[in-house]
Amino acid sequence: MYHIFGFYKFKKLNNLKKNKILLEKLLKNHEIIGSIIISKEGVNGTISAKIDNILKFKKVFKQLFRIKKFNSENNSKSKFKPFHKPKVKIKKEVVPMGFNIKNYKSPKNNLNPKEWNKIIKRKDTILIDTRKPFEHNVGSFKQSINPNVENFRQFPEYLKKFNKKENIAMFCTGGIRCEKTNVYLKKRGFKNIYLLKGGIINYLNNVEKKNSLWQGECFVFDNRVSIKHDLKQGTYSICSGCRKPVSIKEKKSPKYVEGIHCPKCHDSLTDD
Repeated sequence: MYHIFGFYKFKKLNNLKKNKILLEKLLKNHEIIGSIIISKEGVNGTISAKIDNILKFKKVFKQLFRIKKFNSENNSKSKFKPFHKPKVKIKKEVVPMGFNIKNYKSPKNNLNPKEWNKIIKRKDTILIDTRKPFEHNVGSFKQSINPNVENFRQFPEYLKKFNKKENIAMFCTGGIRCEKTNVYLKKRGFKNIYLLKGGIINYLNNVEKKNSLWQGECFVFDNRVSIKHDLKQGTYSICSGCRKPVSIKEKKSPKYVEGIHCPKCHDSLTDD
């Protein structure tokens, strides 16, 4: 069984090239696979290893970056290897929106799953799925709307259509995209913003299916492809042609050939 640890932290970071080398050594020394993104505004990662090695990694990582507590963290398991190798990337932003977070303060509008259910049941709440369209199509909350943007940098333009007095609830896989969007909206005078603490992963791990407002599965960026309630393995796989998730129903289509194409990309590919 492989243990998977997801985490992020908004914190001013310096010496990124030096820290990249240190992190690569840290991952190698603890036999950890997965990916970590570092930038001047913070860090975001999902890694996998034996549980003892993950615990050792967390301790050293927090000391290295002087972190007392992550903004969010989640733990899950996989029966097979969720990643192929360790990767550390330097980027301008951990969430690309055209600005870096400075002097970050933990949001007070982060709702636990029970509070979240109450707020999204309200008729005056606008529920926004901040993820990409292909993620939204795998599963989402009932009556949520998706911006339908392929690049997160386009998201601020989409948000201009909303009134600053409206109740807006936002969610994403682990919470990081929503936390940065929250900073953006707060700066522009939005008052009634609500976030799902720990994202969809935290929700599926803590809400029983009978009380859940979630429909479908949740896309994850590892070899599991998707997960369900209690963070169990989902039913989706990845198309080798377009790298998009493929459902059991889509696999029955004549346009699906394993390892080549699926109904999403069949018509846009050449015979070659």
